Amino acid sequence: MPYETLPMTPAQQEMFEAAHAAFANAHAPYSKYPVGAAVRTAGGRIYAGCNVENAAYPQGWCAEASAIAAMVTAGERVIVEVLTLSDGTTMGTCCGGCRQKIREFAALDTPIHSCGPDGLRASFTLEGLLPFSFGPENLLP
Repeated sequence: MPYETLPMTPAQQEMFEAAHAAFANAHAPYSKYPVGAAVRTAGGRIYAGCNVENAAYPQGWCAEASAIAAMVTAGERVIVEVLTLSDGTTMGTCCGGCRQKIREFAALDTPIHSCGPDGLRASFTLEGLLPFSFGPENLLP
């Protein structure tokens, strides 16, 4: 099913470009499904990542996890927006594990954008993708 490309804001376009650059470096020799991702922090910085597969499943990691790791390595802890970019005719969204990883650093109303090579396909909130989630507040007094 082909998807209509939706208009992007300048901020989304900036994230798309970062995710696209990461997408180009994805290591996906087994699935042939490269993914790029970008997260924007409360400080306004963008961190990008790509998926990196490994012959010893499940030792690879997702693009969103790579972007989050770059963000944490840089000392930031709050995600305010996420964008993922995948190829193909089907809608690509964050996997369940990445949804939970995003939940660690993002509010439930955080927008998550799903893109194809030509641009934005759909936008969701974290709560829409991960309803009734378990987060840090469930563990902290």
